[in-house]
Amino acid sequence: MTVEWLRLEEITSSVHLYRDLQDRYEDQTQSYRGRTSLFKEELQKGNASLKLSPVRVSDEGKYKCLIEDKSWYDDIIVHIMVEAQGSHPVITMESYDNSGGVNLVCESRGWKPVPEVLWLNRDGVPLPAQDTQIHRETEGFSVKRRITVHDYSNSNGFNCKLQQKHHIKETKVIINSKVFDAWKWDVGISVSACLITVGAIITAAICYKKASELEKVKEYAELLRQRVEEEFIMKKLFTEDVTVDPDTAHPELRVSADGKEVNREDTRQNLFETPERFIVDPCAVGKQSFSLVRFYYEVQVRGKTGWTLGVMTESVNRKKGIICTPKDGVWTVGLWGNQYLANAGPSVPLTLREKVEKVGVFVDYEEGVVSFYDVENRSHIYSFT
Repeated sequence: MTVEWLRLEEITSSVHLYRDLQDRYEDQTQSYRGRTSLFKEELQKGNASLKLSPVRVSDEGKYKCLIEDKSWYDDIIVHIMVEAQGSHPVITMESYDNSGGVNLVCESRGWKPVPEVLWLNRDGVPLPAQDTQIHRETEGFSVKRRITVHDYSNSNGFNCKLQQKHHIKETKVIINSKVFDAWKWDVGISVSACLITVGAIITAAICYKKASELEKVKEYAELLRQRVEEEFIMKKLFTEDVTVDPDTAHPELRVSADGKEVNREDTRQNLFETPERFIVDPCAVGKQSFSLVRFYYEVQVRGKTGWTLGVMTESVNRKKGIICTPKDGVWTVGLWGNQYLANAGPSVPLTLREKVEKVGVFVDYEEGVVSFYDVENRSHIYSFT
């Protein structure tokens, strides 16, 4: 008996083949390896169902099952629809606007189909918001929706709800009125000065400004820290696993078997030449290349006395010396001696409070931004825009 499952796309691909009492994986499409099986005990009963696990959004499509046994043959076409529940929504404070409000952004990824994104007040009443931004990615859709909120006295709780037919995910944020007051404070002093003409009262307002200046700075610093941390957590939702491709590594670089560590040797190794290998500068790149709207990965640099890391375009010539600047298709930061630098052309010295042990790299094609983070401290290092 032969049982074969095929994916019917522009190019037909082999999903699973069972022949002569054995599963045959020689020609199986790479993306299905380790995820398919038949119910062997059910074959003699006429059940040739395919088990596909874990299911991916990219598995959605048209499949054909072919069964052949001696002189008998039959086939059937099956349409698979995949529904995926995405990540928990993350709310970040983006900026203030001229109306005195705060811009909040709700983001999530990995949904299929696209969920409805709602902003609600703490009583569950829908609030007006900007149109939802939707991006198709390899494993579903990412969504983003902004809202501008103002000081609603005792109603400063805001909910972002994402809902499908069978799934709902929700995140709540509470904005203390001090957030609004800190921004409105200078405007309030100016208005008071215009409306009140009594000199003693104006003097009192100036004294109040001096007395509360330190508290205002502290509040702003805390808000800024919270915003950076929230942004960092949100970007980790787009994490991709990256391993170094040894076939690209310069002969002075030794790549570990798992592709997770790179060390520079004192002498050049005798390596076979490949079109992808760097031969001038001691560089290597990951096996993975990305065309996603956004992606994030992390690199461990603990114990390293010198390093450079980041992203580059595929068009960079690996057989010549590399110029590490954005205009040449390279966005990197690094450590030389005891100095952290951003290779912005010219280099920008970076002042960091603590030694970096793990670097997070976030790329947003849509916004044209490459950002670097200190993972352990959840702090921002530098961004190319």
